[in-house]
Amino acid sequence: MIGLLQRVTRAEVRVDGDSVGVIDAGLLVLVGVEQGDTAAGGTRLLERLLGYRVFADDNGRMNRSLSDTAGGLLLVPQFTLVAETHKGTRPGFSAAAPPATAARRFDQLVAEAHRRHPRVQAGVFGADMQVSLCNDGPVTFWLSVPPDSK
Repeated sequence: MIGLLQRVTRAEVRVDGDSVGVIDAGLLVLVGVEQGDTAAGGTRLLERLLGYRVFADDNGRMNRSLSDTAGGLLLVPQFTLVAETHKGTRPGFSAAAPPATAARRFDQLVAEAHRRHPRVQAGVFGADMQVSLCNDGPVTFWLSVPPDSK
């Protein structure tokens, strides 16, 4: 499972013109689900997202995590993160989990996030979404938990 996290001062996801998720300071995370990803892998990714130190401490160093700051977490499904782009001019998606499996894994990730963190919002799997954000820094990291990871 892949999480492209962006430290933001604000982020929002809209579907059909309606806001379905909005946060102030926190993390916007685009989530890609690969073939073989498990619920346990999603839990591990969430642990990393909540504990990854990307927020400044009193000395201006990235030493605080989302859990430390109690910031917002906006999870957005994005299957294009698992695209194969190493050759040609058109991405391939054979590494992506089938839609039903990916939707289940994403929903499990969101449910677990709600259990572990006070401020969670999410995009809508399979919807045409418009995502807006103000990347703070900019700070962006690619986190990945291999499908066979526990």
